[in-house]
Amino acid sequence: MTHSEKISAPAPASTGMVRGYRPGYEVAAERILEYVVRAGLQPGDRLPTEKDLADEVQMSRTVVREAVKILSALGRLSVQKGRGIYVAEPEQSSWQQSLANFLPADLRQVDELFEFRRHLETTTANLAAQRATPAQVKAVREAAQQSAHAAQQGDIDAFTVADEAFHTGIAAAAANMFFASTVDAVRRLQRQVMTIGLAGIAGGSLQVAAEQHEAIAEAIAAGETDRAETLMAEHIDMTAQQFQQEIWRRVVPGDDSHA
Repeated sequence: MTHSEKISAPAPASTGMVRGYRPGYEVAAERILEYVVRAGLQPGDRLPTEKDLADEVQMSRTVVREAVKILSALGRLSVQKGRGIYVAEPEQSSWQQSLANFLPADLRQVDELFEFRRHLETTTANLAAQRATPAQVKAVREAAQQSAHAAQQGDIDAFTVADEAFHTGIAAAAANMFFASTVDAVRRLQRQVMTIGLAGIAGGSLQVAAEQHEAIAEAIAAGETDRAETLMAEHIDMTAQQFQQEIWRRVVPGDDSHA
């Protein structure tokens, strides 16, 4: 690689790291990924031609060609001879496999789901209390209030919608895309438990859950990180216990020994 194929990239001021010169193909790969996100391209979508892509990222075709090879090897792009460059279909990870193999009526797996969810959402509540914007605080509070109204009406469907908005709102306020996407994936599994494993939840539990929502929302609004985390842990634990009790009733009707 020639000196002309390298580009100087100063380190971000927030990290204080000294990066010096970076290979041109590395910068090109970064810009191509940024372009894919900016253009809203999805797996299977076609990218511009190599020439147009070089113009788009303002790099030479030689460097872009090398960057495309690297991104192809990493599974981010797919180069189809005679057809063009495409956003690659993601390979199924072990995490995705676990989603596909989840059994919503298996008590052991439900226990594992809530154990994971407890660690995940207590962290998002803590971060949300630190990072939430006024608009995000408002959204979380409104979702909590909606869940309280639904609980008063005994409307399970409305409560489920509000509950979803509440938890995803907190995940968004944590300002970390990995937490947000993981909370979404975990809650999709919980919906399977409700729909397949339980076919609904006990209506009598809604009022307590809604009160917990409102308390968590206020802790986040006040920036009380420890309190938000503790209240979320209590909320998840209560929900897990309700699910366990309902599943046991279905597995062994009339047996409350595990309640």
